[in-house]
Amino acid sequence: MPGEDHPDTGDGSGSRVRPGRPADADRIRDLQSHLRQPSPDLLEYGLAVGAARVSVADGRVVGYLLPVDAPNRPGVHLAELVVAPGFRREGRASGLLRAAIADADGPVTLQAHPDNDAALSLYESLGFEVVERRPDAYADGDGILLRRVP
Repeated sequence: MPGEDHPDTGDGSGSRVRPGRPADADRIRDLQSHLRQPSPDLLEYGLAVGAARVSVADGRVVGYLLPVDAPNRPGVHLAELVVAPGFRREGRASGLLRAAIADADGPVTLQAHPDNDAALSLYESLGFEVVERRPDAYADGDGILLRRVP
């Protein structure tokens, strides 16, 4: 069911993925500062409509994912994904991605920087494929669009 809690990522980390709540907003905004090109307005919208998903450790939000539905086509675009540096390499990003994939009705897309080898490796391990290079998508260069079709 879309928006449901995902009690455990199944990766042994004991992390929990759940919908973001208004009380999480400040912590999520702090995490957003780790992104290459954050979109505060998009995050505010995602929080207002309940689209954000968070990864929780010991009751604290340590990562989030912001899916954006396209009203004119099935599927979802994952606009933002970040895990706090001290909680990386624990399966939290994959847990967030698996939850988004499970909730999606159709293809899932996301954009990554071509130099972000760790992220690209994760995405490919979950079945995402590169479909397009987007020139100058970031202030420091191109972006790579990836898609996963159910």
